[in-house]
Amino acid sequence: MNISTFDLNLLRVLDALLRECNVSRAAERLSLSQPAVSNALNRLRVLLDDPLLVRVGRAMQPTPRAQALAGPIHAALQQIEQSLSAGEIFDPAHSKQRFNIAVTDYVELICMPRLIEQLSRLAPGIRIEIHHLSPTLPSDALDKGELDLVLGRFEDIPPRFARRHWMSETLQLAVRENHPLLRGEQPLDLERFLALRHLWVHGGQTRGMVDQWLGEQGLGRTITYTTPNYLQAAHIVASSELAAVLPSQLAQLFAALLPLQLWELPMPLGPFHLEVVHLGQRLRDPALQWLVEQIMEIGQPMA
Repeated sequence: MNISTFDLNLLRVLDALLRECNVSRAAERLSLSQPAVSNALNRLRVLLDDPLLVRVGRAMQPTPRAQALAGPIHAALQQIEQSLSAGEIFDPAHSKQRFNIAVTDYVELICMPRLIEQLSRLAPGIRIEIHHLSPTLPSDALDKGELDLVLGRFEDIPPRFARRHWMSETLQLAVRENHPLLRGEQPLDLERFLALRHLWVHGGQTRGMVDQWLGEQGLGRTITYTTPNYLQAAHIVASSELAAVLPSQLAQLFAALLPLQLWELPMPLGPFHLEVVHLGQRLRDPALQWLVEQIMEIGQPMA
């Protein structure tokens, strides 16, 4: 292919199509008409000799060739954009940018209301889209530009990503008020902790600390219920005899709303740490760095 005759505007269309896998949403992202994007897709198919997007059931999915192109094309466009914007002053008050952030529902419940309030004052035109965060770092989504930021606790972060310590958190045990095994003011000991039936929020990134410590002692707890949602977990614990180990700030929030009692854990776990992670090359992106500073600010009182 002769790059000198290739319409580089088509790369923006291809990038949007591969991110959205939908012509209408890609057109909206590009502020173009749907027929214009459809026409560009047809041109790309001819130029690249590949269908690029194929229908599977009701959805469109990228072909293997398109998947191979997605990351490099997005990275190249992002690099061009950052080079052109180098030295520009970001004006949050008038920005219309959209940011995709992956978090657990714990972080969303605790921190996002404060971020929304802050953005409504400083940058009312900015849009935030929240995505569910699994326990492992979504490296591919960050590489492809599907995510701008990730907020969470991770064991391994490759060196191509920039990371900043955001805040520290501890764990507490939550049970319903007047739980038959936890009455009185006597501190919770390990024997009573292990006698409880536990609920686990899977994907929540905190189970390992408890069970790793117990395993090192040759012990284990009884987990009889799992759920992917912290809010659901709190309601179940408040209306049953199950117990749940929760991040302290979230546990205290729920205890103010539901009939819950909180107990300090009978093991010396210490705090765990949450980080803000993004591609290292975006350290020169003034808009993203402004957003990172806002997120760092709302995390400071909780550290």
